[in-house]
Amino acid sequence: MSRSKKSLFVIWMVVLLGILPLAQYTEHQEAHAGPQSELGTKISKVLSHEDLKGAVTGISVREAKTGKIIYQKNGDTRLRPASSLKLVTSAAALKLLGGNYRFKTEVYTDKKAVNGVLTGNLYLKGYGDPTLTTADLDKLSKQLKKKGIRKVKGNLVADDSWYDSTRLSLDLPWSDEQEYYGAQISGLTVSPDTDYDAGTVIIQVAPAAKEGKAPSIKVLPKTSHIKLSNKAKTGKADSKKTIKVTRKHGTNQLSITGSIPKNSSASKYWIAVENPTGYTLELFKRSLAKEGIKTAGKMTAGKVRPGAVKLASDQSAPLKEVVKPYLKLSNNTISEVLVKELGRVKGKGGSWEHGLSVIEKQYNSLGINHNNILMRDGSGVSHVNLITPNTLSNVLFKAQSASWYKIYLNSLPVAGNSDRSVGGTLRNRMKGTPAEGKVMAKTGSISTVSSLSGYVKGNAGNKYTFSIIINNAIEEDHLKTIEDQIAVILASE
Repeated sequence: MSRSKKSLFVIWMVVLLGILPLAQYTEHQEAHAGPQSELGTKISKVLSHEDLKGAVTGISVREAKTGKIIYQKNGDTRLRPASSLKLVTSAAALKLLGGNYRFKTEVYTDKKAVNGVLTGNLYLKGYGDPTLTTADLDKLSKQLKKKGIRKVKGNLVADDSWYDSTRLSLDLPWSDEQEYYGAQISGLTVSPDTDYDAGTVIIQVAPAAKEGKAPSIKVLPKTSHIKLSNKAKTGKADSKKTIKVTRKHGTNQLSITGSIPKNSSASKYWIAVENPTGYTLELFKRSLAKEGIKTAGKMTAGKVRPGAVKLASDQSAPLKEVVKPYLKLSNNTISEVLVKELGRVKGKGGSWEHGLSVIEKQYNSLGINHNNILMRDGSGVSHVNLITPNTLSNVLFKAQSASWYKIYLNSLPVAGNSDRSVGGTLRNRMKGTPAEGKVMAKTGSISTVSSLSGYVKGNAGNKYTFSIIINNAIEEDHLKTIEDQIAVILASE
């Protein structure tokens, strides 16, 4: 008989003899709160929802002050966390890079200008800034104009070598490649607006004045990097809007189909582009033209030559500001950029492999047991990612003693706060409930998965860290409501 079998035999004999109650040996998944406790009873009632049949729900609730688990269900079960995984990525980034860390973008030339003319190449070198916009490219162009540059005879060269050439994370499906949350990751990329969904373009569709006519299409920012095929129609007033924008796989050919009502307002669609490096360079060329700087050469990719002279530079806002749109709006691109940046600055290279390795080395200090997590990306978009609810609630508990905690906390969405820059992905949730303004948490959602993990202030002044992760849910309409009901219970404690 093996040692483990002998141990079980002894325990069962003790139980049968009445010396030790079986309940003391078998640890119930809800042992900390107990299924008969008041908190356990309230949560169990919520979990009886029809949509959770056949699904797996993991919950962990800790006292924020002590870290003691006061309720758990499947707390040690590894589950797919969706965007709740960003709590780990952001914690590692703030810890290793610091709140004052900035990204940069620079312009170089390999030959001196003579009478305002550059006979050599002009290089736009990216250092991963996910917040780079056309306004920033304009700033770079203005700096060149101030230096007296009027014409570039050489080529415009995009240098994105700060990161590796792998553009998509390992498990991203084809169906997500055109979506803003599945944008390609490049060392040189640009965002169409201040939501900072880098590597995307905005397609604005507005109805024509007459029914049956093609709607007007605007590309924001204006670029020739993509090609449009407008097959859409303007429908009857108050008819159903069926506009669909699709990108042909591996290309920048966009097709607009469907119908938009004649009396409808314009609609916007964020679409990820193929080759964000080339997209950024094309926008830079347009920016140069606005400043009266002519370009005669080709647009190409390459590396800044040794000995090249820096002509202009731009910096992002500090990381303590960047993490706000990142976490509040659940920005996947910023998340994956942070992984590669950690690999480039603190590891062996700007890749997912090296970046995730850097994060893994921080597990212990972040309160993570290596056996309770599997990270395949930084955003949680992969269905292969795994983490236990108890681990996430512990990360949140441990973060409270970190120097970067206030940045972390203030970057989380606030329940029921209508200000998008404050409420983020929780701005329309838990309004008019005891949880409004009391829950600061990260949302998460991918197919068959929903999660909510963060902090909650209880009614009696208590504070809790919690993680709710729902997996394998076929019916997804009520999952957010279920999470909110549990959060309201905690806010009422």
